Amino acid sequence: MSKIKVAVVGVGNCFSALYQGFEYYKLNKDVSVPGLMFPDIGGYAPTDIQVVAAFDVDRRKVGQPVGKAIFAKPNCARVFAPTVPAGPKVLMGQVLDGVSEHMLEVPEDQGFRLSTAKPVDVVKALRDSGADILINYLPVGSQLATEFYADAAIEAGVAFLNCIPVFIASNPKWEKKFADAKLPIIGDDMRSAFGASIVSQVMQELAFDRGFVVDFHQQINIGGNTDFNNMMVHKRLESKKKSKENVIRAQNDLRGIEVPADSLFAGPSTYIPYLHDNKVAYFNLRLRGFGDAPVDVDIKLSVQDSENSAGVVIDAIRYLKVAHELGIVGALRGPSAWTQKTPPQQMTYADAKSACEAFALRKVLTAV
Repeated sequence: MSKIKVAVVGVGNCFSALYQGFEYYKLNKDVSVPGLMFPDIGGYAPTDIQVVAAFDVDRRKVGQPVGKAIFAKPNCARVFAPTVPAGPKVLMGQVLDGVSEHMLEVPEDQGFRLSTAKPVDVVKALRDSGADILINYLPVGSQLATEFYADAAIEAGVAFLNCIPVFIASNPKWEKKFADAKLPIIGDDMRSAFGASIVSQVMQELAFDRGFVVDFHQQINIGGNTDFNNMMVHKRLESKKKSKENVIRAQNDLRGIEVPADSLFAGPSTYIPYLHDNKVAYFNLRLRGFGDAPVDVDIKLSVQDSENSAGVVIDAIRYLKVAHELGIVGALRGPSAWTQKTPPQQMTYADAKSACEAFALRKVLTAV
């Protein structure tokens, strides 16, 4: 099989975990190694992915080899593969709304510091790199910057993986742009392999399947990485909260159940630097069962945030490659529902998994 060539915008914690993962799974080829939902997708293994370009705007990363930049501050992701390939040099991207004033004013180890380098021609850089896919890891709230890179991907003829809550794949106008360009896209807003969103979805589905009414569903998240720090600016948080609540709301919508506005809450709560890349989520579900008997469910989930996300992105990359080879364009329904919080079409856990299994076996004939 040929290599899957990827470019990335945003050399932060999520990309640090992903890039380390490429080396980790190269050295650990046993199928029993944990962390992979699908070791093989359409004949592609994680070791078939190659990073060919990277864009950032932080002076500690721009101009550095990717293998060094992923360990630069303010990144705080756990180091589990300390020796990684140098990779391409990080190129200066466009700032636009990708960096808030807040992130420039916080302590240096917790925020961003802009490079004075001149931004490169992103379209040309993508074409020159031979990239198949562009991964969007920009900070939450980067509406203009995300649209800029989505347009650049289209112009360069590159598929797009939108890992943040700026609605591109789930927006019919944007999906049409990618379909017209004969490109596949997955989005929006990556959900982690065993994170808060998938736990909320599965718990809610379980309640419905067992005949219970869900009167209230709360999910509160705290963490100490730059993602949580960036979201302390509440105006950048609106799309994130909406995206996280979409996961819960969708399970009601699929069953035709009306959701009162005050019956659910999901979203980041606060930033605690001490936690670093550890994310802690607290859930409370209040149910009614037989005879209206109440059932209360309280759960605490503690994860390494960036590695948890990488376990999903490493699959989404391969779904996009297989889709391109099969001639499937536009937003991929099944893989988006399986890997993202706000896909173009919400699905149950079982239906999304089934669609992804079809991709893994190359049994997909339409854009599902």
